[in-house]
Amino acid sequence: MELTSIKTLGELKKSGYKPISIKDELRKNLIIALKKKQNLFDGILGYEETVIPDIQTAILSRHNIILLGLRGQAKTKIARLLINLLDEYIPAIDGAELNDDPLNPLSRIAIDLISEQGDETKIKWIHRSERYTEKLATPDVSIADLIGDVDPIKAATLKLPYSDERVIHFGLIPRSHRSIFVINELPDLQARIQVALFNILQENDIQIRGFKVRLPLDIQFVFTANPEDYTNRGSIVTPLKDRIGSQILTHYPKTIEVSKEITKQESELAFEQIEKIKSSELLDNLIEQIAFEARQSEYVDSKSGVSARLTISAKENLISTAERRMLLNDDPCTFTRISDLYGIITSITGKIELVYEGEQEGPSKVAFILIGKAIKTIFQNYFPSPEKLKKNQGVNPYQSITNWFSKGHSVDILNSISDKEYENALMSVAGLKEVVKKYQPKADEKTQLLFMEFVLHGLAEHSMLSKLKLESGIQFKDMISSMFSMNDEEDDQNITGTDDFYR
Repeated sequence: MELTSIKTLGELKKSGYKPISIKDELRKNLIIALKKKQNLFDGILGYEETVIPDIQTAILSRHNIILLGLRGQAKTKIARLLINLLDEYIPAIDGAELNDDPLNPLSRIAIDLISEQGDETKIKWIHRSERYTEKLATPDVSIADLIGDVDPIKAATLKLPYSDERVIHFGLIPRSHRSIFVINELPDLQARIQVALFNILQENDIQIRGFKVRLPLDIQFVFTANPEDYTNRGSIVTPLKDRIGSQILTHYPKTIEVSKEITKQESELAFEQIEKIKSSELLDNLIEQIAFEARQSEYVDSKSGVSARLTISAKENLISTAERRMLLNDDPCTFTRISDLYGIITSITGKIELVYEGEQEGPSKVAFILIGKAIKTIFQNYFPSPEKLKKNQGVNPYQSITNWFSKGHSVDILNSISDKEYENALMSVAGLKEVVKKYQPKADEKTQLLFMEFVLHGLAEHSMLSKLKLESGIQFKDMISSMFSMNDEEDDQNITGTDDFYR
């Protein structure tokens, strides 16, 4: 007989069911999963050798856990995946309010039910998905929310004095008995509320308005927090931190490849976008590099962090920028361009915290700088670095390109030009196609055009060309002549991404 078909306490006793604590339950199922080489953290990338082993060790040790790291490091997602380690169903007393184990009742209601009905006490089965509670810590969270309070309406209805524990209305934590309870952003919880958690974690009793109720709650606690030196809203009180068994540090992806996998997994593109808009690995690399540059930038607050959500939103905006152009030109399909990166600025400015120097520059200009730095860094992966050519006094493969611009020519890459106009603009630059053919000989026709534009952006970032922001796009010109002819207004529009330019 399947356990879930059992409906009464008597049947449960005859089945041989033996209750175990949630920490032992997690440990038992983790041991089985490890032996079977099962991945219970599907979708968590880049933590295979760091965070996940630490979590597994903490579960084997039956510890409460705190995940400590900057924003956008999958802390909450990890906590939610822990339900995969729970049994599919567990029995509980039907009508009790604290998920009481039928063989080990906890609440007064459950004890009274068993006392009155004996082996005929009704049993319900709780699915693992119902054994997870999550609470975002905010300054307005009260002890009543988490632990409970005296309910005067219940006292009046049941005609009970306030001295009777049955008048207590239990909060989220007691109602999470035999479950996983997660508190996100723990430092935001007021210190006096954190203190109220001491006894629950260590002594298994709770105090509500003078009641000292002995409740051996069976809960797996998981806390998440940003590092204490970042948050200005509060900190984790030391005695509470001391009662949390394992502190696990999370981190951002360590390589662009892992970061790209995360972005691909988490970005949500419309079906039409997937079908009609083709992107390139080059642009994927550039988007990820922007995040890497931001995490190292002197303009960005490193204590705040740069969330993985930046690259996810940036990928979505990149595709949408290309889609908008396709719709305006009534084209059946299109491909992304380097200039489309300037359509992701809204994804950058809202996801970085600037230090004083960054505030002086302004968020948009910092975003331009980060894009420029990413282009400059990635450029040398595909083409010879102009800086190394200068140092080694090697043959300059870009000479014919810069010579063409020095004769007074310029190229405008406007946001809404059609694919044909885009091709004509790039093909007009002498020597540009030859450089791409030489260093990227396997590129197809569309990718060749992308690399041709990339070369122009790369040369601009290395101060070999001037790159100006127009009302509706980008203009490339000769660097030297534009420096002499540029007025103040044009100077403000120069978006060449070198820091030296802005200083």
